[in-house]
Amino acid sequence: MDSYEDKRLNFSFYSGEDLYSDGEIEDEMLEIAKNNTNFDNIIANDNRWPILYHFSSKRHNLLEWYPFDKEAEVLEIGAGCGAITGVLCDKCKHVTSVELSKKRSLINYHRNRDKQNLEIIVGNLNDIEFDKKFDYITLIGVLEYAAMYTISNSPYNDFLKKIKKNLKPNGTLIIAIENKFGLKYWAGSKEDHTGVIFDGLENYPSNRQVSTFSKSELTTKLLDAGFEENRFYYPYPDYKLPNSIYSDGRLPKIGELQNNLVNYDQSRTILFSEQAVYNSILHSEAEYPFFSNSFLVFSR
Repeated sequence: MDSYEDKRLNFSFYSGEDLYSDGEIEDEMLEIAKNNTNFDNIIANDNRWPILYHFSSKRHNLLEWYPFDKEAEVLEIGAGCGAITGVLCDKCKHVTSVELSKKRSLINYHRNRDKQNLEIIVGNLNDIEFDKKFDYITLIGVLEYAAMYTISNSPYNDFLKKIKKNLKPNGTLIIAIENKFGLKYWAGSKEDHTGVIFDGLENYPSNRQVSTFSKSELTTKLLDAGFEENRFYYPYPDYKLPNSIYSDGRLPKIGELQNNLVNYDQSRTILFSEQAVYNSILHSEAEYPFFSNSFLVFSR
């Protein structure tokens, strides 16, 4: 259906320009999504990071375990190429996915073409007014970019306040984001978004349009936006391709954190053994959340 007249695709808010992209590889990804329903063989034979990140089934680990209400309506903000969209569709009654990029929206559309409970809106959330409120809203790798698309002196706080207005009274906001103080950054990994070593630790002197936060900073922003209950989880090694999801009720034990050398598509320095330092930290489990590489937060 190259004319894309399917009502599951809404271009009413599309500006006519994709403001970000992984480049020409997205054309390949669109063909992959059109012609495949299982991507394991593609990933096994193609080691490029965008292929792994956008198509790996390991992405599902982030939310597949969560007991969503089956009658829920979900707003997925920054849906990308649909790595999480299918999980949400399988678990909830209806999913509205918002994505700035037309190309990525088409990839999402084709890979989830069997999901009849999905609508994809192409455009900037700040330009869209919804005629309903949602039970869940997801920000998976999105909040850190709020300053790029929200014109405000306090873009992160104001973005969260806008999100709050689109939630039902007992609705839940789900955030996945890197921790600026994640141990991998102390150990020599480049900052995920800027590619600059120690950039987040130094509070982003190289780039003021992207920002991640410590646990306390993120909690403060959520409280300011009216989210009074905030439950933190700790995806390991991070939220992008998690092998485990830890919680305050079950933090990692000494010896469990062994997959520490990932930096995906970026080269990295190794300043110390992360496994050894994690083991030292875990002698006092209460220290671990400060150094977790990523956060998964459920806020109400």
